[in-house]
Amino acid sequence: MAGESSFDIVNKVDRMEVDNALNMAAKEVRNRFDFKGTDAVIKWSGEVVEMEANGEERVKAVLDVFQTMLVRRKVDLKSLSAGDPRLSGKLWKISATLDSGISADNARRIAKLIRDQGPKGIRSQIQGDELRVFSKKRDDLQAVQKLIRDADYDFAVQFTNYR
Repeated sequence: MAGESSFDIVNKVDRMEVDNALNMAAKEVRNRFDFKGTDAVIKWSGEVVEMEANGEERVKAVLDVFQTMLVRRKVDLKSLSAGDPRLSGKLWKISATLDSGISADNARRIAKLIRDQGPKGIRSQIQGDELRVFSKKRDDLQAVQKLIRDADYDFAVQFTNYR
């Protein structure tokens, strides 16, 4: 093999899958017996998912339904940041955002892990909100992917652009 192989470490959420999960959750909230008469709603509000119901436990249940649907659609829950329930008038509300991109600090943490525990000959480079990893051996790249998966960070990571 003449050149180097590489892949990118990213944190991207497929908006279409989240949309599908939200629609499925909204349908379940409308149809489930335990949500009858609770004014439970889940909807987009710009880039934020808004959940509301007439009780604190009910709005937490709406969040639980949404998280279940995200798992079914294979969206990592680490990319969902939900706030605490808050009272707004008569309704309880929860706002949730979807995180995307790897922060510079997290990218440095990953790069340090690769440098310290990864195979020799691996290089990494921070490129905006993603991290590119290079090596002459594809087996080393696969070992780095396993190392990062096993590290279990508090943010979601995906591997893309494998060449």
